[in-house]
Amino acid sequence: MYDIIVIGAGPAGLTAAIYAKRASKKVLVLESLTYGGAIINTLDIDNYPVEAHISGFDFATKLCNQVKEMDVDIKLEKVIKIENSDKEKIVVTNKEKYQTKTIIIATGSKNRKLGLFNEDNFVGKGISYCATCDGAFYKQKKVAIIGGGNTALEDALYLSDISDTVYLIHRKSEFRGDDVTLLKLKNKDNVKIITNSNVTNLNGDNTIKSIEITDNNGVVSTLEIDGLFVAIGRIPQTEIFNNMIELDKDGYIKTDEDCHTNISGIYAAGDIRAKSLRQLVTATADGAIAATEAVKYINNN
Repeated sequence: MYDIIVIGAGPAGLTAAIYAKRASKKVLVLESLTYGGAIINTLDIDNYPVEAHISGFDFATKLCNQVKEMDVDIKLEKVIKIENSDKEKIVVTNKEKYQTKTIIIATGSKNRKLGLFNEDNFVGKGISYCATCDGAFYKQKKVAIIGGGNTALEDALYLSDISDTVYLIHRKSEFRGDDVTLLKLKNKDNVKIITNSNVTNLNGDNTIKSIEITDNNGVVSTLEIDGLFVAIGRIPQTEIFNNMIELDKDGYIKTDEDCHTNISGIYAAGDIRAKSLRQLVTATADGAIAATEAVKYINNN
């Protein structure tokens, strides 16, 4: 039996593993894809204390290696469900069942899609959800970014130095992102901002060729593009927990300040948690808090 099972190997989960192992607990980290979480798509981290100007991939690699050097078990298995009883908790994956005393959920979030009927057909063929990952493929080409938050604005600014023309499309008149970044975009000659409009159709054969935009008055126009970057938010990965763990209206896990969920011995950390700020520094802080609370629970029971 494990003392603590961490579900998710992003910054929150890996930090939790470090703190749990330092407390001499038997720890297992389960991850369905690869270590790092969403941070691996960040080109340059410049707001994390001490470690300035490091790529998300390098940051995640250093963090994962630190965990491995502590002899923490890390397994690439998809968690299907968790079971809770007074004596133990069981984590069921696509390969195995694991017994544990406590669980830390750190599954993060995934990209929100447009919901257009042929969207999946163009993923990797003109549609991307990560400008820093795929922007280099669109040098001197025409691209569009959809969204109104910081991610969309930063993507547009990044692509403006690579692509010939950048369309920034937002369904509202006002942007949620930083005014400083928006001002930089407005001063870029190759950036064209389109507001009060939605992308309503995707056109192309093997690759995307154009998009149809419908404004708030119902007027439809067509933009010829080579690439479309979607930055309209993220969805918490809580599907397998919603029958057990209490969630807010948006699907994020409700916790107190110490990362406790509604079930004793189960904690949530990182972007999966309902909170006002989701940053790298708050994810790692959550991981430390959740692990510390799990250790207290084990020691007192």
